[in-house]
Order: sequence, then structure tokens, then C-alpha cells
Amino acid sequence: METNYIIYKSVLVLAVFGITLFIAMYSTYAERKIAAFLQDRLGPNRAGPFGILQPLADGVKMFMKEEIIPDVSNKFLFLLGPSLAMLTCLMTGAVIPWGSSVAIAGQSYSLQVADVNIGILYLLGVTSVGVYGIMIGGWASNNKYALLGALRASSQMISYEIGMGLSIIALLMSTGTLSIGEIAAQQHGGHWNVLYQPLGFLIFIICAFAETNRAPFDLPECESELVGGYHTEYSSMKLGFYLFAEYINMFISSAIIATLYFGGYNMPFIGRFVHDPNMLVLLGTAFLFIKIAFFIFLFMWVRWTLPRFRYDQLMNLGWKGLIPLAIANIGITGIVMWWLGKI
Repeated sequence: METNYIIYKSVLVLAVFGITLFIAMYSTYAERKIAAFLQDRLGPNRAGPFGILQPLADGVKMFMKEEIIPDVSNKFLFLLGPSLAMLTCLMTGAVIPWGSSVAIAGQSYSLQVADVNIGILYLLGVTSVGVYGIMIGGWASNNKYALLGALRASSQMISYEIGMGLSIIALLMSTGTLSIGEIAAQQHGGHWNVLYQPLGFLIFIICAFAETNRAPFDLPECESELVGGYHTEYSSMKLGFYLFAEYINMFISSAIIATLYFGGYNMPFIGRFVHDPNMLVLLGTAFLFIKIAFFIFLFMWVRWTLPRFRYDQLMNLGWKGLIPLAIANIGITGIVMWWLGKI
């Protein structure tokens, strides 16, 4: 029994790891195709049919590029920065419930790598460590543009992590649990949290844009004034790690939004038509990935629609806009729950 459990968990970890890398890889292709559509051009169309092999060509190009480490850099930290950025974004997928439990040979197995009872705190803790990869890389480069990008990234992520954390508090008051698996399970039958926490969802998704350094919040890598920002001195696959980490963060953020606010793997009314438990699990997982694909598209749509903020606008939105709104949302949630007799 114990051996089967270890084998199953190992397979699940490898599956989550592989799917995360695959979706992040092809998100780069989807981004260029969506940008091309919005700008009335073709996008990648040479590497393979419809350009679908373009991500593989990009990966080969990254590996074949010359590896350059500046002489005046701190070499150990220079290598540690992109490694830490990749490690932290991959760790977050461990607590996301990708589906309910499947039955194999009479034994039930959960489609969640680790159902820890403080999953929300784990997510916030790991994502907060992710900024160190950017800070260390920018500082170790010994380049003024990279250092300014690292400073921007650290102040931006700290500012928007506060708003994100406060927006989740109202959700936790409604659900009464820190377990992401339990939050997903509570949303069965169409009782999605976005219906009860619309303002919290709006604050969370705006903070997610800032946390992933996506436009219009891409000030840490603002090419108009900082060349490339924190990764200016990076080349070859070390640069690829930083760029890849952004797409992984976008995928994981979409999965978290879909799970916390849009029911996760739950599908309203589908149980009336499908009665096989394992088929319901597979359909639920597919439904979750459809939601994730929608939010990834939203990330890309916003990038190619809205202009970049000025830095003072970025800080004002976080400190003077989102944080007061999140605190007000906590108060409103508390009053409503008291009125309903739940506290």
C-alpha cells in the first residue's frame, strides 16, 4: 500500500511538473499569436505547421546562445537568481487541487500533490520568496539598469502582496478554511466564491498581474528606460529561466484564480448527465484547464491592450487604491456574516 502511494505521488508530481512546463512553453506561442491577431498580423508561421514548433526552436536557440557572466558580477548569486525564480514558481503547483479523487483498483487517489491545511499560507509564503530571485539577479549583475529593475520589482511585489493577502482574508472569512482543496470542494453545485466575493476577486486578479510582472505592471523589465531591467546582463538559458518563470507564474496564477473564485474542478449540473465517478473527475480536470486557459488569454489580452503605468501610478494604485478597498471588503464581509449569524 505504501509503495503504491509513493509511486502514485511520484507520477503525479512528474505529471504536474511536465504539464506546467508544457503549458508555459506553449504560452509563449499563444502570446505571439494573440498579439498578432490583435495587431492584424500573422505571428509565428515558419517553424512547423502554423508555427507550432516555434517554442522548440526558441528553446534550441536559448541553449545555443553564448553563456556570458560579467567579470564584475557576484558569480554565485548571478547563477542563483534565475534558479531561485524557477524553483519558487514550480513549487506553487504542489497545493493546487487539479481534480477530486480517482478510484484505481479500489483505492482512492487525490489529484493534489499536497493537501496541506494551510495551503493559502504556503502559496503566499512561496510567492513572496520568488521576489528574491529577481532581487538577487539584479543586484549580482553589478549593472545600474539591473539594480533599478530589481528595486522596482521588490517594492512592487511587496506593495501588491499586501493587497493580495488582504483580499484573500475576506475569502477565508467566508469559507472558514486555509485548505485550498477544501475551498475548491465547497464550491460544488455552482456556489462559486466570485458570486460572494466579487470585489475580492477584482483586487486579487489586479494584484496577480502585478505579482507576475505582466503589463501594464511590467516596470521591473521596462525596456523603454531600463534596457531589460533586472535581467539585462543575462544570456542563454539563464535569461530563458527568467522569461520562462514569468509564464509559469501566469499559468499558476490562473490556476489559483480559477480554484479560489471560480469553482476549480467543479462543473455545475454535469453530474446529472455523467454518472461514472472517474469520468466526472476527468471532466472536472478538463473544465479546470478550460478556466485556466481563459485567464491566460485574459493576461495576454490585457498586455496588448493597456499601456504601461508610470511608477508613481503603480504605487498609488497599490497603496491608495487596492489596500483600502481590500480592508473595506473585509469589513463588509464581516458585517454580512454577522448579519447572517455566521460569526
